[in-house]
Amino acid sequence: MHAWLCRVLIVSPLVLGIGTLDAAGEQVGQAALIKTSVTGDGRPLATKSPVHRDERIRTSSTGLGEFIFRDGTKLAVGWNSSVVIDSFVFNGSRSVNDLTINAAKGSFRWISGGSKSSAYKINTPAGTIGIRGTAFDVYVGSGGTTAVVLLTGSVRFCGANGCRDLRRRCDFIVATPGGGVSQPARVSSNALKQLKNARALPFMTGYQKLSGRFQVGNDCLTTGSLDTNKANTSPATSAPAPDPGPGPGPGPGPGPGPSPDPDPDPSPGKGNNGKGNGGGDGSPNGRGDAGR
Repeated sequence: MHAWLCRVLIVSPLVLGIGTLDAAGEQVGQAALIKTSVTGDGRPLATKSPVHRDERIRTSSTGLGEFIFRDGTKLAVGWNSSVVIDSFVFNGSRSVNDLTINAAKGSFRWISGGSKSSAYKINTPAGTIGIRGTAFDVYVGSGGTTAVVLLTGSVRFCGANGCRDLRRRCDFIVATPGGGVSQPARVSSNALKQLKNARALPFMTGYQKLSGRFQVGNDCLTTGSLDTNKANTSPATSAPAPDPGPGPGPGPGPGPGPSPDPDPDPSPGKGNNGKGNGGGDGSPNGRGDAGR
């Protein structure tokens, strides 16, 4: 009897210890694409690197990471970003009972997977995003200012002054930790002025290109509709110039008479809107390309 108790007392802590280590290192998904510098808890990440619960993912000033969780949820992390996978409870049938992330700063795109909507939650410094089978972009800036742009489905953002529902594609809200949540309105170039950062929504403006399966609803805001020179940005946060289009063709060959005048008022070209083929259920299966 005493010998049996001794064996239990000796073995049980070891079993519990092993279980604790396994839970802390639980793999929740993997990197689908890594560009330039992206780290997970300080270790460099590469394409197909595993990601784990409680891991903090950080990107450099040019970094981009695309991640796919075990239930098919997709998370893109843009440049200068930091996010922690705070909670992950997998139920073993390709869905989760709980997937919560803490978005501390930067730019993100979320595309829901195969789990029930109530399983998902995103915490930001300005409030909490409740998800209804959805795709949307999030930006967290200085002082915790947070913006959300709806791409498909619907979301609810709850902040200091209550909750706001985004139901129409391209709906946009801004929230601050002390000032509450704005009324939803259609996103426009004024959003970048309001956020004081022309780099705030890089997946929508085209300054960072996402791969096909992460592209959805990109026509809400494109470089063709922006006047980034008027956006209130500092030199450190001003947007990089979009890729120039092809230059003018060669001049006319020799011959009598002057060359014809160029077109007096050429219209500016429009960038590729990168529309995806996401389904209406908020968990699109295929998308286009980001250059977090």
